[in-house]
Amino acid sequence: MIYREIRVVTGGEIAELVLLRPQARNAMTDAMGAEVRHAVDALNADTAVRVVLVRGDGEAFSAGGDFSMLAARAQLPEAENRVAMRTFYADFLSVRALRVPTIAVIGGPAIGAGLCFALACDLRVAAAGVRLAASFVRLGLHPGMGATFLLPRLCGPAAAADLLLTGRAIEAEEALRLGLVNQVHSRDELDVAARALAAQIAAAGPLAVAQTKATLAAAVERDLESALEREAAAQAVSFGTADFREALQAAAERRPPRF
Repeated sequence: MIYREIRVVTGGEIAELVLLRPQARNAMTDAMGAEVRHAVDALNADTAVRVVLVRGDGEAFSAGGDFSMLAARAQLPEAENRVAMRTFYADFLSVRALRVPTIAVIGGPAIGAGLCFALACDLRVAAAGVRLAASFVRLGLHPGMGATFLLPRLCGPAAAADLLLTGRAIEAEEALRLGLVNQVHSRDELDVAARALAAQIAAAGPLAVAQTKATLAAAVERDLESALEREAAAQAVSFGTADFREALQAAAERRPPRF
């Protein structure tokens, strides 16, 4: 398959899945999500692959949901938005269904749903100084894409509440202290470090690694599904609010929103 919004690189034990909208800071679209889901199926069928590196092309990991897509949601009925967002989540979070471990290589900002996509990977390595933010409330949106489940699970309920209720950005070094990323390296060393980590995993027994990944995932999938249902319902309500319309207008006018 020819992908338009992602790139998949195979040919050995370490594969790559790359978000490929650098001109839009790898903002996430419905089409990109469908391609991610297809790529997961293709990678699962490639028995040579033992680890997948997940990254964004260009300067950002991902700026989150594409703004024009979000603006279009404001024009749709709540019920339609609930279904649409649940599909959007499922497509990108299908990365969790890869049979082999995934490493998010965060070389640039990971914002909103883009951060959640990184959190859905098994491990994360980040470049020093990069910004990460679960910034949903700053757009007048309820958090989505598993944010309310993944953040508390990784950094604990108190830190997750801080990040989700303020929407504030943190740098990679704070993310490391909180447990959101596993390693931080200089930008020049990031790719080498990510590949070294991938090589360590690839050198281990492949069946045992795959089984361990599956066991770790099995304990959380049911709770994640419940969280996603709640998030989709709440985001569907958010799209119809005056707060969200103000956030859209403020972004268009390049000013802070007045909630």
